[in-house]
Formats: sequence, C-alpha cells, structure tokens
Amino acid sequence: MEAVAAVFERVLRQAGFDVMRVDDGERAAQVLLHERFDAIVSDIGMPKMDGIALLRCARELDLDVPILLITGAPTVDTALKAVEYGALRYLLKPIAPAELIAQVDQAVRLGRMARLKREALDLGGNSRMQLGDRAGLEACFERALDQLWTAYQPIVCLSTREVVAFEALMRSNEPRLPNPGDILSAADRLDKLDVLGRCVRRHVSKSIAPTSVPLVFVNLHPQDLLDRDLFAEDSALCRIASRVVLEITERASLDEIPDIKGRVAQLRSLGFRVAIDDVGAGYAGLNSIAQLEPEVMKIDMALVRDIDREPTKQKLVSAMTGLCREMNVLVVAEGVETPAERDMLATLGCDLMQGYLFAKPGRPFPEAVF
Repeated sequence: MEAVAAVFERVLRQAGFDVMRVDDGERAAQVLLHERFDAIVSDIGMPKMDGIALLRCARELDLDVPILLITGAPTVDTALKAVEYGALRYLLKPIAPAELIAQVDQAVRLGRMARLKREALDLGGNSRMQLGDRAGLEACFERALDQLWTAYQPIVCLSTREVVAFEALMRSNEPRLPNPGDILSAADRLDKLDVLGRCVRRHVSKSIAPTSVPLVFVNLHPQDLLDRDLFAEDSALCRIASRVVLEITERASLDEIPDIKGRVAQLRSLGFRVAIDDVGAGYAGLNSIAQLEPEVMKIDMALVRDIDREPTKQKLVSAMTGLCREMNVLVVAEGVETPAERDMLATLGCDLMQGYLFAKPGRPFPEAVF
C-alpha cells in the first residue's frame, strides 16, 4: 500500500501538485485537524482507519473538500457508503497516471467552486442550503445536539393577566443549523428524529423538574409517537407528566403512525395532556382532531397575523374558538405581535395567547408584559 501511495505522490508532484503523503488513516485524521487541502485521495483499505471513516472525519472539519476514494476490492456496500457520505469519486485500481491526474485536477476545481458557492450562501444568509452531503450533515447535526438548549415563551391568560404556561422551544448554537426548522430537516434526512426528540425532552425535564412552573408545552414530531422512550415510565419527562402538554404538529402527517389512538391513550394514562399545534397552517381535514382528541388547540400565527384587518381570518378564528368551546378544548393563539391583534383575538373569544407582544422566547423563564 505504501508503494502505491509513493507512486501516486510522484505522479501528482510531476503534474505540478503540492502533495502531503500519510501512510495510515489515523495519522491522516490527525493531519486534517491542522491542515487544509484542496483535495484528498484515500484508499478505502488502510491501516488503523478505513477510507469511509476518514471521509466522515474530514467532513466534520470541512464540508467542501473533494475526496477521491480508491479500492482494489469494490463492494456494493462500500460504493453506496462512499456516495452517501459524499465522496466525489469512487475509483478502481489500477489507475493510469493520466486518469489520476485528471481526476485530481477536476476535484481541485470543483472544490474551489464549492467554497465560492458557500461564501455566496454565507453572504446571503441562506443557511438551509449549506449542509452538503450526508457526512457533512451528520457532523453538523452532532454539533447541533451538543450545543442544544431550550428557550421558553410564556402563554398568557389575557383576562386574568397571568402566565399560565410556557412553551419549550428548541435552540442550538451550531451556525450551520441556526433555527429549529434546519435541525428538524437534518434529523429527518438522517433518520434521527427519535434522537433529536429524546435530546429535547431531556433538556426540558432537566430545566423544569426543579422549578414551580405549573405547565410546559413540549413539541413532538408525529414520529416521536413511535419512540419507546416517550412511553417509558422511568424517563425524566414522565416523572413530571402532570405538568406537561405534548404539542403535536399538524405540519406532518399522522397517517404513518399505527394505532395512534392507543398510543395517545397510553400517554394520557401516564399523566400527559395533548395539544394540536399549527392549526390553520398544516394538514386540512378532521384526521388529527379525531385521532388525538386534544385538550388544547393552538392557532397558527399565519391566521393570527393582521387578523385585525382581515375579515376572513376573523370569521375562521371565531368559528374555531366557538367549536372548541363546545368541545371543551382550550384555544391558544400563537404569534401575537401587535395590540390590535391581541384586542381582536379577545373580541373573538380567544383568551389564551402567546407571542412577542408579551415576551420573546428566553431562558430560563421570561416574564410577560401585558
């Protein structure tokens, strides 16, 4: 293997490239901590760390560096992993010198273009397009979990001018996944929604348990309903279940969740209450209401915004509020930002509200201003 690496080094140097040769994967990973390269050429079968593992290490440090993986014993599994984790090329030995030079030359050019594109995205603030391949996405996601924290926003009762609950809102200091939507998208792409859900619930239980906060709303993705940890009686969140409302979004379908009524009944037996989030901005129809039978419905900010000036929204919210009252379901209006919106919602019969008008999300538990 060292002999092949020496040949590659000589060929590339003769073609005008600056080359650093490292003879095992573990040493290569150490070098990547301190050096930046325009391209990486690696054998898949290396001592101490294989090429796929090195690829993942490289992506934790550089989302754009092109990586050429070489093998003399190709398999479907390694080829799929190479593509999945973002290898630019998967090359088979033997490789002619001219082909090696051409592949590395193209890799260097593509890498430079990728970096220019990322600079443009940074300049425009378009974070959602910056995640790159799976290995880069995994690295960003792991950092986001490590830097995860929970903000809280008050839910107020306007008539009594009291804070009656807080909503827990996921936040992270990872710059490549700067908002909750980015983190959720990454978790979905990586099939790690359960990992994200557990992490959020641990943070919430840790911050709520020692306080006197009477009620906290915790967001769930429908896929969380498949996670056994959610139903574990010895879990930290279950120990404070009587103080928790599980808020299930309407923006994702419930159709793939088997026996959803039985799952929700089990959660209620543990002491949880259930809310439907994003009403008016998610899936249409009666499905979520019929299956979840919620204690609370949260009207999405899309219906709340400028409601004082839009009669159609006023009619919709008035009808929703009236029907919820008949069904003994509480209504919370989200995203209230102006006194005019607040006053119109109160006129329409909505007494529970949440939004920047009262308090921005913060930590630990911000006070509300009426």
